[in-house]
Amino acid sequence: MTTDTFQTPGQSPDGPAQSAASYSSLWNRVGFSGWTLATLLIAALVALPVLAVVSRVFVPTGGVWQHLVETVLAEYLLNTVRLVFGVGVGTLVIGVGTAWLVTMCRFPGSRMLEWALLLPMAVPAYVMAYVYTDLLQFVGPIQTALREAFHWSRRDYWFPDIRTLEGAALMMTLVLYPYVYLLSRAAFLEQSVCVLEVSRTLGRGPWRSFFTVALPLARPSIVAGLALVLMEVLADFGTVQYFAVNTFVTGIYRTWFAMGQPVAAAQLAAVLMLFVLVLVLMERWSRRQARYHHTTTRYRRLPKHALKGWRAAAAMTACGLPLLLGFLLPAALLVRMAVTAGDQAFGPMFLALARNSFTLAALAAVLAVSLALVLAYGQRLRPTPLLKGAVRVAAMGYAIPGSVIAVGVLIPFAHLDNAIDAFFRQTIGVSTGLLLSGTIAAVLFAYLVRFLAVSFNTIEASLGKIRPTMDFASRVLGHTAGRTLLRVHAPIMWGSLLTAGLLVFVDVMKELPATMIVRPFNFDTLAVRVYTLASDERLTEAATGALAIVAVGIVPVILLSLSISRSRPGQTDE
Repeated sequence: MTTDTFQTPGQSPDGPAQSAASYSSLWNRVGFSGWTLATLLIAALVALPVLAVVSRVFVPTGGVWQHLVETVLAEYLLNTVRLVFGVGVGTLVIGVGTAWLVTMCRFPGSRMLEWALLLPMAVPAYVMAYVYTDLLQFVGPIQTALREAFHWSRRDYWFPDIRTLEGAALMMTLVLYPYVYLLSRAAFLEQSVCVLEVSRTLGRGPWRSFFTVALPLARPSIVAGLALVLMEVLADFGTVQYFAVNTFVTGIYRTWFAMGQPVAAAQLAAVLMLFVLVLVLMERWSRRQARYHHTTTRYRRLPKHALKGWRAAAAMTACGLPLLLGFLLPAALLVRMAVTAGDQAFGPMFLALARNSFTLAALAAVLAVSLALVLAYGQRLRPTPLLKGAVRVAAMGYAIPGSVIAVGVLIPFAHLDNAIDAFFRQTIGVSTGLLLSGTIAAVLFAYLVRFLAVSFNTIEASLGKIRPTMDFASRVLGHTAGRTLLRVHAPIMWGSLLTAGLLVFVDVMKELPATMIVRPFNFDTLAVRVYTLASDERLTEAATGALAIVAVGIVPVILLSLSISRSRPGQTDE
């Protein structure tokens, strides 16, 4: 007598000994249509502004594109590649090196540096450029002191010019290395001590264990952080524009707003997205079928290697120098300028600006992490080409300048507003006006399009390190996909979720172009105030707003950094 052997997830007759092939069959036969539909819907909504920009690629430009190819496209490409390479190498070395030192070593100041190394994230790159230009220019304090001390004239000495491509790369490196640091540290905290101990018992020292064991295991998170850095470099406008470095993004702005050629600018933006896509595909091809799951569930407190003598001094220098150049020195200069000649409008207005910035950043962080979690988990449940392609397109917004995203948001929102207004006019004779355009909802949507990749890359890297067998075991025990995510995956990757929220929060605090274009009337943020003053060469007045951005963002940075430290399984307070 034969019977149907298919069982529901809670009725498996073979128990824990059921084969992996049976689990895979169960995985494929249980329906995940709800998750798939939610993933595709979110991806479609977020990708809408990106597709609106890409759709203009096939529109004729009347010879403008040919003119760009013959004149400036090669310069845009070369400068962009050089900038990406310089910032990528710098952030990789600083971010990974400092993350390993503060996670695995004990030296004077290491506990404080765990959160202090995040502080440069609160400084916008264009503010860093303004500050160092004021510090290092010919009439600045350093060159003035040198001339007075040695009685030099302009031709008696050589001094490096900060307003170059190399200077722009340095400014971005000092501001962006915390992206790699955060994700690298979260990955090191999630690693098992057992794997490192096995490496040590095989005769490998701390440094060989780092390069051959810890670094490869952390590779997905490191690459995710580096991808965020590179996309931020590709989309940065304030720094390269102030330093007169012609890149793709300055070309997009110039073509769209100065030349009045949005179609040609959209085509440049499409080339920029293609550049990012090639980088991502190259990295994934290099990994091919490699997986980075932890093969043990034993977690203990990570060992702290005590450093003494010159080793401790070297570690303090390696960790302290990025903090000094990326935060302490700029902050001190901003404080001096704010005290000597700050913004005269400081007071209740700044409290309102800080409240607006904090509210938008908090809401965007929660929404971005929630949606990214759905996208990453939906892709894990059903890794079909359609789903993976839709998610990748939705996560491409980070490589597009904020102003282009803003225009891509306003186009569909304006069409929808006009359609709703026309419907109500025809049916009841009442005009609804603009319901979506120029609202907080439009601003938040622009932020999601712009920064969803920040949270998605972080969550995807963390989720990819959880073994599929944990999903199978949870489903066999009767848990639904949603309960598996909430009760199994979320506690394991809690540190990465906090990291993703922190990254989005700080990015939104500093976001400028999208906010200026999409925001409602009479609704300003600290970033808008700072840029308005700095663009008018009123840097001393802009220093007050820049310090306010740092003040609003510094507390969440510290608290979330401490929470990430305690999020490791088996971790207890010292």
